[in-house]
Amino acid sequence: MRTGWIRYIALISLICLTGCYREPPLHLPGDPRDIEIPLVDLRLEAYWDYELSYDWRAEWIYGWDAEDQKRFGEIGYTDPTGFNVRRYYTYKEPYGPHTSVISNTVKGTTLHCEFDFGYWDILVWNEIEPVNDDVQSLNFNETLETVTAYTNQSIRSTRYQAPRYTRAFYQPEQLFSAYEQALEINESLEGFEYDPERNVYVKKLNMVLEPITYIYLTQVILHHNNNKIIGVDGSADLSGVAKATNVNTGVSEDDPVTVTYNTYFKPTATVPATGERVAVAGGRLMTFGIPNQNGNRIKDVSEVKDKYQHYMDINMQFNNGMDSTFVFDVTDQVRKRWKGGVITIELDMDTIPVPRRSGGSAFNAIVKDFEEVEIPEFSM
Repeated sequence: MRTGWIRYIALISLICLTGCYREPPLHLPGDPRDIEIPLVDLRLEAYWDYELSYDWRAEWIYGWDAEDQKRFGEIGYTDPTGFNVRRYYTYKEPYGPHTSVISNTVKGTTLHCEFDFGYWDILVWNEIEPVNDDVQSLNFNETLETVTAYTNQSIRSTRYQAPRYTRAFYQPEQLFSAYEQALEINESLEGFEYDPERNVYVKKLNMVLEPITYIYLTQVILHHNNNKIIGVDGSADLSGVAKATNVNTGVSEDDPVTVTYNTYFKPTATVPATGERVAVAGGRLMTFGIPNQNGNRIKDVSEVKDKYQHYMDINMQFNNGMDSTFVFDVTDQVRKRWKGGVITIELDMDTIPVPRRSGGSAFNAIVKDFEEVEIPEFSM
């Protein structure tokens, strides 16, 4: 794997609010202002650093080669190329209600617009770039007070009907947001700096756009496989994750669903710590995270307030043409990786029999995070 391709995107924005003046410090009400939204500052791997001794690279056996990138896209976040800006004028009342909105779409990093004197709230989120067949799964419900992002229901049903999470939804695209309230544009020019080159006064505001969709990397490591498992059907599910999130606050909604995503099977991989040769089924998915949480505000697993169970299922194909759905309770792992990370299942294939009939097999395996489930399935 090449290094440096997982990027926690902290979009550091310099918002410059400027007005035109003939001679400083003369002030002319109603002059145009500039808002310059953000130069992108990429800090490598910070997204995966929980300020704990967690080395995701050491845990990630599946890897991510050129074929994976071709199938699934980048393993981490990519640089946004455009932004949506919503400016709410609250007049003389800081944190006042929103009675109107000015909408702007930014290509690149700079937007020139006008500001009246008073208080403003500013909401920014990145434009969405679909990754699968140019079909966007992430949609928005926008009101004057809030913007809600949500993902749509998938055309296929979940294989494993986990309690309360029977609906399958598409994974959302990557989403970043920032919300600044009570920004004051004052007539006294307090907080402004004079720019002699442009003959204007400038106010600078730092904004940080944080990810409010979270990347999970899942892998099922098969020890002693000996060609017993020869493939997967290409898809998997993770249940108990949020359907939607509040773009203003970054708090996911309390509406748990199952998200479906793509997987691939590699018959040979190496465990770096031991040199053991294993088979591994891996995948990457994006979610809104744990319901009713803002993962960016959590510093320790003790702060995670999660009342839902999380199950991961994947259909595997045996060397005799039969297939079975494996289901794992990954609740503890999801809670420990509250804003994304590696979810790992390890199976000793010596303990799992080859099914002798179509539609699944009854397993008698004792492995951590494995739940014994028999579900009718198609035969390949």
